[in-house]
Amino acid sequence: MSGVVTMAGASHEAGSEVANVVVAQVPSRVEADLIVGMLASNGVPAVVRADDAGGQEPQLQIEGVRVLVTPSDEADARQLLAHAAGGAPS
Repeated sequence: MSGVVTMAGASHEAGSEVANVVVAQVPSRVEADLIVGMLASNGVPAVVRADDAGGQEPQLQIEGVRVLVTPSDEADARQLLAHAAGGAPS
């Protein structure tokens, strides 16, 4: 099975835009889901992309789990992530 995408909050598409910009790559689906939740609660729809057989084979996450947003949401997502990490917004 190829990558599995799960959504939180709104659709992963905004008009003709598709969530295809990676804003975070983390070691686990749990961490990715937390990031997606934080982004969604701030009005930025995001999706999780993991190649782990739908969560059944977490050991397949050797390349990490990605959080994706649409290109138009990228700047807001990166700013929120930087703020959450305690850094200055980029």
